[in-house]
Amino acid sequence: MLLELQSIRKSFGSVVALDDISFSAQAPEFVCLLGPSGCGKTTLLRLVAGLSALDSGRLRLGSDDLTRIPARRRGFGIVFQAYSLFPNMTVAANVGYGLRIRGEPVARINARVGTLLDLVQLSHLAARYPWQLSGGQQQRVAIARAIAVEPKLLLLDEPLAALDAKVRVELRSEIRDMQRRLGILTLMVTHDQEEALTLADRIVCMEHGRIAQIGRPEELYRRPANRFVADFVGLSNFIDRDIARRFAPDLLDGAAPAAHHVACIRPEDIKVLPDGRGAHVRQVQFLGNVTRLYLEWPGGKLVAEESGQSLVAPGQEIGIVFLPGRCTWIAAS
Repeated sequence: MLLELQSIRKSFGSVVALDDISFSAQAPEFVCLLGPSGCGKTTLLRLVAGLSALDSGRLRLGSDDLTRIPARRRGFGIVFQAYSLFPNMTVAANVGYGLRIRGEPVARINARVGTLLDLVQLSHLAARYPWQLSGGQQQRVAIARAIAVEPKLLLLDEPLAALDAKVRVELRSEIRDMQRRLGILTLMVTHDQEEALTLADRIVCMEHGRIAQIGRPEELYRRPANRFVADFVGLSNFIDRDIARRFAPDLLDGAAPAAHHVACIRPEDIKVLPDGRGAHVRQVQFLGNVTRLYLEWPGGKLVAEESGQSLVAPGQEIGIVFLPGRCTWIAAS
């Protein structure tokens, strides 16, 4: 099943929400629409869902022109940040709701509900009501309900944003595992770059209603197309060409970047030498699996990361080395 978006445009009065959006996605891909608030990602998801009408462009799924099909007939599964479960229905009844309104036989509904509750690990809670569940459990029910009708496309709009950090990590792993097993083409909106890097086969990174870059997570992280992507997808250090020539010539590595380009270096690509000189440790943040160091050196400020607990302390003089071949030169703006 191929989803195609061609030159999609959407405005709200004088405000252009989406401007010339084009990309395609093929089942069983998991595609994340990533970007800051107001970049147009939720508007784009609503257009695909049929909850809003586009101004111009083409929107197709397989051989179907979606612009001619109302939302209720598109047959998509949709999960929002708000769980939107029916409070007067049990977990099992919520999951089977879409099948019941389609007039499916009771035996098929019960079998399908049982399979899905096993899939989301909630079989033991089938008789409970939404108010008796945790947030993570309610979202599992919402996901099971969305896929119960075997949708051609699964749309997820920030489904984990309302959950606490530990539950988010657990549930995103479960969502990805379930999506792989079912092979459903999935389009998910998120502003969380870690979530996108973890879940997506491909990321569509958006800025001001336009696509900044499309690619696999490792492509956006290691080869960002511009400064916005480098800054939004993970932490980055930016060093002007002239600064690099003066204080870090190894970054040039034989290349001759244009004057309006900057070197993009990830924090983990800066090696810290505790017994060295040339940089000053301003702040140390222990984050569990990594320690983040905020440094000053003759070229300005830097952020470096070390695995585990660092041996350096605030106020200490250290040396730094930029790992060879890990620098990307990008346009300064």
